[in-house]
Amino acid sequence: MTERLAADPAGISRAGALLLGGGLVAFGTETVYGLGADATNPGAVAAVFAAKGRPRFNPLICHYPDAPSAFRDVAPNETARRLARRFWPGPLTLILPRRPGSAVALLTGAGLDSLAVRVPAHAAALALLRAVGRPLAAPSANPSGRVSPTTADHVFAGLAGRIDAVLDSGPCEVGVESTVLDLTGPRPVLARPGGVPRERLEELLGPLSLAETAAAPRSPGLLASHYAPALRLRLAADSVAADEGLLAFGPPLRGAAVTFQLSAAGDVMEAAANLFAGLRVLDEAGARLALRGIAAMAVPADGLGLAINDRLTRAAAPRT
Repeated sequence: MTERLAADPAGISRAGALLLGGGLVAFGTETVYGLGADATNPGAVAAVFAAKGRPRFNPLICHYPDAPSAFRDVAPNETARRLARRFWPGPLTLILPRRPGSAVALLTGAGLDSLAVRVPAHAAALALLRAVGRPLAAPSANPSGRVSPTTADHVFAGLAGRIDAVLDSGPCEVGVESTVLDLTGPRPVLARPGGVPRERLEELLGPLSLAETAAAPRSPGLLASHYAPALRLRLAADSVAADEGLLAFGPPLRGAAVTFQLSAAGDVMEAAANLFAGLRVLDEAGARLALRGIAAMAVPADGLGLAINDRLTRAAAPRT
């Protein structure tokens, strides 16, 4: 049975004890809920892959309470230090060379010579990290390839009975995963758009190239088919059929069986916060109403719109 824990001192203490004992605990961050495990415990990390049904070549992000803790497991360059000063705590993950003496289990980084690390901007998550005293490997707390959770109830819907507990800290503020920046090469590469908009990074770093989808990615979130609802997803829809659900942005198209509005005002930040909840609502309606798919209206690619379009493109990719 999966426990629901309050995000108070008693709940954080209980969650910490479960994690130190090799258990799995989902916890809220500013981005989405993560499925936490002690990143130094290979058995616990393997249990994350098993609970999610996650491909083992897809590396996990390690979460830390502060930059000095993170930089004990990876070797930062000056660019990494500048980014950490500007954006940590916050929704930015950095891929950096793994230090030879790192205690993080190799499975956490999918056996690569690099690790993905971040410091979340969330009080309960930081309190949990301090209580555990070890890095937490924490992918999104959902079955692999499915819609990421932004509330504790979403986690229970997908993983109840497969994990030990959920630390309920309410809805996530940002609503999409962290931006992932690969700093292992000669120039920074945007491996995954996310909670820190590309434009803000480019103010500090100059123009960034975008990583290509990889069969065996160095970064989390680069599988071609990912973040997928059970229903087929159709992008950039300018019409909708009576047997489709509509993921609307701005004035909705007419004729859908059911509509979920990401943002009536056309606000990409509001849309990002609502994205995964919207896909869940339409997926559930599809099962109830025997819909054949979801039609998603176009979202501009500026700011968090880039992350939204990245998630939708992966959700619409051919299933493997």
